[in-house]
Amino acid sequence: MQTSATLDYGGLAPNGLIANLLVTVESLAGLLSFGLVSGLMFARFVRPVARVLYSDVAVVAPYRDISAFKLRLINQRTTEISDLAIRVILVRRQKDGEGREYIELELERSKVAFFPLAWTVVHPTEEGSPLLGLASEALRECEAEFLILLQGFDETFSQVVHSRPSYRAEEVVFGARFVNMFDQAAAEHGDISVDVALLHDVERAALPL
Repeated sequence: MQTSATLDYGGLAPNGLIANLLVTVESLAGLLSFGLVSGLMFARFVRPVARVLYSDVAVVAPYRDISAFKLRLINQRTTEISDLAIRVILVRRQKDGEGREYIELELERSKVAFFPLAWTVVHPTEEGSPLLGLASEALRECEAEFLILLQGFDETFSQVVHSRPSYRAEEVVFGARFVNMFDQAAAEHGDISVDVALLHDVERAALPL
């Protein structure tokens, strides 16, 4: 241990050429091993991670004169995430049962300049949408799952961070909408704030025919 850690307490001393060569190899190996362990620990615990909290469920809610698939997320960090981009991909079993197909959903807004508070992601189920006319039972039958791919630039670490949650068919609530998270009392005084406790709350809403 004294040799590999290069502590040099003087308890042992090499005697002869072979012993000195062995100590040289052990000292180099000790320095490299400590450096390797330190690097791995640093990379593991300092790696930037997007601390984004998603709603427990996604909803199919009224949207203008149609309906829309929606999910909601908030930034758990005190720092902002800029250049935030999101993709929603529908994965479902093909009708012939031979495999699974991946369909990227077109979003009302797929990018935001910065992400300080909350964001409701919306996919209108209009003409051309794979969700048009589908009910909850149809999603379950085709074993549907919605993959969420999120990335943005974290200003604290000056690096791109990622987040990849998903929603299964049973985690999609039809005929519901998210409860308003914005604090109305604060808005009256010119402040903008959200109640994080309401992130997962939904209420019933009739879908357009």
